[in-house]
Amino acid sequence: MEWQQLEYFQMLAKIQHMTKAAELLSISQPALSRSIARLEDELGVPLFERRGRSISLNRYGELFVKRVHNIMLEYQAGLSEIQQIIDPNHGEVSLGFLHTLGTNVVPDVIRHFREEHENIHFSLKQNHTHLQLLALQNGDLDLCLLAEMDVEKPIQWRELWRENLLAIVPSDHPFASKSSITLAELATESFVLLKKGYALRIQIDELFTENNVTPKITFEGDEVATVAGFVAAGLGVSLLPEGDDMNHSKVTSIPLEDVTAERVIGMAWSEGRYLSPAAKKFQQFIFDYFQDQ
Repeated sequence: MEWQQLEYFQMLAKIQHMTKAAELLSISQPALSRSIARLEDELGVPLFERRGRSISLNRYGELFVKRVHNIMLEYQAGLSEIQQIIDPNHGEVSLGFLHTLGTNVVPDVIRHFREEHENIHFSLKQNHTHLQLLALQNGDLDLCLLAEMDVEKPIQWRELWRENLLAIVPSDHPFASKSSITLAELATESFVLLKKGYALRIQIDELFTENNVTPKITFEGDEVATVAGFVAAGLGVSLLPEGDDMNHSKVTSIPLEDVTAERVIGMAWSEGRYLSPAAKKFQQFIFDYFQDQ
């Protein structure tokens, strides 16, 4: 069954005259007759009662035309949705990002973008780096803002910015008055860290290994805000990027003086997978935005 057959059938069902329907469809009357005959053969039933050149739907045709009408409506709705999505001035961008970027970075970026592109909308998903990569591979996300990790093709990743990792201690801790601290000094403390598997935890574990530090880990959490909360409660110290996920009246951030510890944030996308014009426009905006920062 071909789509064209349904269009011809719908027109003939409406006009109920073979010659007039053929004229409106800009085809010959024999071509229309052959198309309807093939459709009836495929369905296994006649659809019309024929009286010369005038015809009318029979009970099978009355049943089938309702279904065809719904099919056509769904087709037009789907076509309209797709046209809106691929319109560079409308459409939707499916964006994934780390929880820690949801406080100010992502809202600020989207606000600046929508000052010029107010008709482009976003589907936002906060998640951890490895889950974002999975969603990207599955086609559930267009673009991701995530920490640097080893990625395999077809995933592509481009650095956007870097942020220092700082020692985070309770505000009443003896270290809180220090202007800087060594990793060796911090190593004597109990640590609160993210659970294993998270990109930030992988980076911190590598930092410990490179500096021959075996940390005493007392608590592990799923969120940076949770880790910062445990530190604020006096349950340990941590290494975290500076951000708004912590209560600065209860924790103090101290620069590390003997090591360089940075978290690198970038954009990931799946090479070769279709990106709508709206998604491409936002991707380029992100590259330009952080290049200018």
